[in-house]
Amino acid sequence: MRRNSLFWGSVLILLAALFLLKALRIIDDVWGYFWLLAVGFLGVWFILRAFWHPKSAEGERVTIEQKGAQQASLHINHGAGRLEIGAGVEPGMLLTGNFDSGLDYKTEMVGDKLEVTMRATSGFGPFIGEGFDWRIKLARDIPLSLAINTGASEARLDLSELRVSYLKLETGASSTVLTMPAASGSMLAEINAGVASVEIHVPEGVAARIRIKEGLSARSINSARFTRLESNIYQSPDYDTAANRVDLNIETGVGSISVL
Repeated sequence: MRRNSLFWGSVLILLAALFLLKALRIIDDVWGYFWLLAVGFLGVWFILRAFWHPKSAEGERVTIEQKGAQQASLHINHGAGRLEIGAGVEPGMLLTGNFDSGLDYKTEMVGDKLEVTMRATSGFGPFIGEGFDWRIKLARDIPLSLAINTGASEARLDLSELRVSYLKLETGASSTVLTMPAASGSMLAEINAGVASVEIHVPEGVAARIRIKEGLSARSINSARFTRLESNIYQSPDYDTAANRVDLNIETGVGSISVL
């Protein structure tokens, strides 16, 4: 509650100050200045967090069993803070993780698929500080579908050892490093990023078709691996015959996007 009050109190004070300046005829566009200052504030936040790392609480440890499922679908709702996803659980487990804010989750078996929905027990991470620190490990031996929603966050998503067939990533003001699976067969990945920096690593031996729809983002695509077919489409030379390949659809607002 204290974290929520700090965030929303800061927003209201900023808005009040901007409306006062408008009333004094110093500025004429409240919302234009609001978003400009908000983006600048987020930039300061990321810089502060790079140099200041308070010790985070150990938090809640959660384990979820596979329960005999042949495939799994996970919907991960993460707010502000850090999110790490990788591989490595004990046999029979789908997921293990540490969640410093606590975790609300539910599981449901639909046919042979285990569906898992996860969200923080509190509504909003602190705008300045560590935020929600989630460290999640997933099973290597089960096909996965992932839907990940993050806010103002730093995300490190290493899917290289996982069997992910579908990924949907929606992120706001964030810095994300994403490593695609090395051996998942055909995969579809959809990425929607706002004010964000997104760095995507495609492992050697994995082909890709990349479609980009961008706003004011800087773009960097590895031309040695991906040939430009059209203004916003790139493709590996062996895409049509590759055993492991990914269709990568990217939509960005303001920031940078790189595919390596």
